[in-house]
Amino acid sequence: MIRMKQEHDAKDEAFDPVLIEQRIHNVDIEHEMKRSFLDYSMSVIVSRALPDVRDGLKPVHRRILYTLHENGLTPDKPYRKCADTVGSVLGRYHPHGDASVYDAMVRLAQDFSMRYPLVDGHGNFGSVDGDPPAAYRYTESRMSKMSLSMLTDIEKETVDFTGNYDDRLQEPTVLPSRFPNLLCNGSTGIAVGMATNIPPHNLGEVIDAVNLLIDNPDAGLDEIMQHIKGPDFPTGGVIMGRAGIRAAYATGRARLTLRARTEIEEMANGRERIVVTEIPYMVNKARLIESIADLVKDKRIDQISDLRDESDRDGMRIVIELKRDANAQVVLNRLYSYSQLQDTVGVIMLALVGGVPKVMPLKDVLTHYIDFQGEIVTRRTKYDLRRAKEREHILEGLKLVCDNTDEVISIIRHSKDRPDSKVNLIARFGITDIQATAIVAMQLGQLSGLERIRIEEELAKILERVKEYEAILGDYTRVMSIVKEELGVLRAKYADERRTEIVAVSGEVDIEDLIPVEDCVITLTHFGYLKRQPVDAYRTQRRGGRGVSGMTRREEDFVEELFICSTHDFIMFFTSKGRCFRLKGYEISEGSRTSRGTNIVNLLSMDSDEKVTALIKVTPDEYEREDRCLVMVTRKGIIKRTPLGAYKNVRRMGLIAIGLDDGDELAWVRQTDGTSELIIATKNGMAIRFDEQDARPLSRTARGVKAITLEDGDEVVGMARVRKESGATLLTVSESGLGRRTEVSQYRLQSRGGKGIRNYYVDKNGPVAGVRMVDEDDDVIIITDDGVIIRIPVREITVQSRYGGGVRAMRVSEESRVVTLARAPKEETSGDDGQEESQIAAGDEAAGETDKTAEDR
Repeated sequence: MIRMKQEHDAKDEAFDPVLIEQRIHNVDIEHEMKRSFLDYSMSVIVSRALPDVRDGLKPVHRRILYTLHENGLTPDKPYRKCADTVGSVLGRYHPHGDASVYDAMVRLAQDFSMRYPLVDGHGNFGSVDGDPPAAYRYTESRMSKMSLSMLTDIEKETVDFTGNYDDRLQEPTVLPSRFPNLLCNGSTGIAVGMATNIPPHNLGEVIDAVNLLIDNPDAGLDEIMQHIKGPDFPTGGVIMGRAGIRAAYATGRARLTLRARTEIEEMANGRERIVVTEIPYMVNKARLIESIADLVKDKRIDQISDLRDESDRDGMRIVIELKRDANAQVVLNRLYSYSQLQDTVGVIMLALVGGVPKVMPLKDVLTHYIDFQGEIVTRRTKYDLRRAKEREHILEGLKLVCDNTDEVISIIRHSKDRPDSKVNLIARFGITDIQATAIVAMQLGQLSGLERIRIEEELAKILERVKEYEAILGDYTRVMSIVKEELGVLRAKYADERRTEIVAVSGEVDIEDLIPVEDCVITLTHFGYLKRQPVDAYRTQRRGGRGVSGMTRREEDFVEELFICSTHDFIMFFTSKGRCFRLKGYEISEGSRTSRGTNIVNLLSMDSDEKVTALIKVTPDEYEREDRCLVMVTRKGIIKRTPLGAYKNVRRMGLIAIGLDDGDELAWVRQTDGTSELIIATKNGMAIRFDEQDARPLSRTARGVKAITLEDGDEVVGMARVRKESGATLLTVSESGLGRRTEVSQYRLQSRGGKGIRNYYVDKNGPVAGVRMVDEDDDVIIITDDGVIIRIPVREITVQSRYGGGVRAMRVSEESRVVTLARAPKEETSGDDGQEESQIAAGDEAAGETDKTAEDR
């Protein structure tokens, strides 16, 4: 009765509304869905679906190969049941379904899926006809010879290890991958919101391209493609045209047209037949034949009389016999159109770089692999050096025994046990515990004269190896030469001829030929959002207007850079750390005036604390001109002048543009003709005018010289090239929105490095936001930190002396300030208030032009 009453009370308590209310926790469903979905997405992206750019493997493939390595299933050992390997993988590293592990292992063993199989399978592992593999209890496997190269030196601390799912074991985060597996074998995968499809390539071609970039890191895509002709599929086939290949290698995305390899043969009865010996990659042969039969059955192609599969161990052979009056080429063209004899292969070169998914052009993939192999050789050499020094240390102790044999034997004989012997030896000879342990463990036979000679010879060899290892670690070129040498060995051993042919297509155009040459506006925001937009995005207003919203921005974001260029011009990006990157105009995504754009970290390989501070437009022919220079000025007033040609070959990973002092950053870059006069202005109202030839030309990586001497708390806010044409004035705009034009003649020519003269009184008018060289025919675009943009004619801003405060150029609220301004050619306005839609024409000075319309930003 008592127990029944307790159970009844417990039920009443479970349904007590007050207690239920206390146990309920309110959760924001939107926040919970976002968090859960993002966690799931990142798990799929990082831990399942995408390969690592270094070894080209997904986690499941990496775990399979490492388990085969641990189990000692090398190519010289007998095969072992796949069930054993699958179980080991599941139990040690991959706590998922056995089907996922076995399917991954099967693909690694299929010579029609992998250009260079990494698993040597024995039994039924499927076929190109789409036949499924046998169950894992029937098949056997071991490592292939190529997979040995994936794990070479893994025991020498060449890669990092992490705990498995229950922290019971350690597994590698990446394999050493001594050959470029990502490109050679390719990869496919579908993650959440993204997918990768990297085609396989020829090992010899990829290694040749790696060697090219090691010797010449500035090599361009054309030079790389002299070695890597294009994808090389395991099933052969014919790639139609090179435009798709170039687009894939230049941008990381493209579509390739892949055809079957066919021959037209004449039969004895005068009829013709089409013989197919290779089919496109990943096409199911059985389904292909079935689809051709359906075309005949549906009378879409009625010239075929017979269709059969004659494939055997000697290779693929599909025979399509034609009727007597049929035109074989016409039938073949129809088969290309209606069947998978011609297929489209999408290329998305997406892989994990530092755990972050990134679409990369070919050069970036190769560069990441080279850097990784340099790290592998360096870490292996450090390991070998440490082990050599440890052996050297022991040999020195053993040599000591040979030099003092009688005394050592006497000490050991009069000691009561081994620990006491070690203590006495350490006290007598001053050796370490490691050396004493080795001495005590010596056998009497090792005290003979021949053993002493052997110890001395081994010690001499060890010392030579230590010297060699230290020389390698002290010279990175030696590291790269070792990478080349080891890749050469693999090339000689495993490289084969291309299987996929590449044929030219009549009338084919390159990717750039498909992009029209047109002017566009490039904008970059404070938080790094970059976009390209049409030139009619803004409208001209009268002085003092409120402006229009220039973008849909995140909180506290604002536009920092704005200029005009062509879609085929080069855009050079200079960062706060003094590095330079480069893109073509069309490589920047186009957006509307109010769109936010693409974050620049998705386009450039910058560090987390690095920021783009200057953009320059350069036409391709300007790199060859000797009178073109880049003038750079830092926030601390350092100037450097370098020929533009020094920046002709900019790597995707960036190029050093200037050496910087600690705490300084690159802020302003101009393109000049080498004979210009410059005006540099500071935030606290100082300015200096000097001849750019006062700053002698320096190398690309040099630091530079002093341009202006700054007071404490001051910094450079602008640089302009002096135009001596009639009507040219220097526009100064304050952070409070006041603007003033001043005759250039009021800024006397001085020597570089001085304090300059007074340009603006900031105490009553506010700090200077920027300066620009303008004339009567210009408009000025003023941008605030809250993203508001206004364009006004320069003529509405009055000309005053250096002592004038200026007029109201833009109404700025108390919470905002002017952050930058840009100059553009004069636009005619229409309508009552002059606020009709207008176009921004080419000519903004941030494009790096040295003519009248584009000399200043």
